[in-house]
Amino acid sequence: IVAVIRPAHAEPKAVVELFTSQGCSSCPPADKILGELAKDPSVIALSLPIDYWDYLGWKDTLADSRFSARQKAYSHMRGDRDVYTPQVVVNGAAHVIGSDRARIEGAIKDTGKTDKVMSLPVTMSLSGKQLTVSVAAAKDANTPMRGEIWLCSISKAVPIAIGRGENRGREVTYHNVVRNLLKVGDWNGSAGS
Repeated sequence: IVAVIRPAHAEPKAVVELFTSQGCSSCPPADKILGELAKDPSVIALSLPIDYWDYLGWKDTLADSRFSARQKAYSHMRGDRDVYTPQVVVNGAAHVIGSDRARIEGAIKDTGKTDKVMSLPVTMSLSGKQLTVSVAAAKDANTPMRGEIWLCSISKAVPIAIGRGENRGREVTYHNVVRNLLKVGDWNGSAGS
């Protein structure tokens, strides 16, 4: 379950996670597309820089091994071995090449058709230094439900001048870069805070 403190202009219809790397020459077009998607208030667009390109001459300054593990966990959950960059995972289910805007939009549309995607209302409020996360009860109390509640902090726009590797000499701006992930609890179908 992913929620972001944001203006209440639109209900989110999709979580789009881009697995990218400063060392990958195919990634800058995907990074640009993610920046465009980040402007849409109905899309939670997240950039998760991975570290497995680091051995090719440029250590990604934003990469985190937890993001590489998250990408592999998605592959394991799907039952495939499809781990690549730039890879977009939409709503935790569909994966597409991150530089293919049409396929990303198709995956948003296709995954939005299931009642399991983006169907759990998660609200957050900030009072002083206390953040309260509230989760509603499952719509169907007879169907076992479970999930995890995660918070992620992001940097909205991070320009990086890349000094070596496949993107040497380029400056790329990374959008909505996840800087930290914090699991705040488990959800068992009951309402809770």
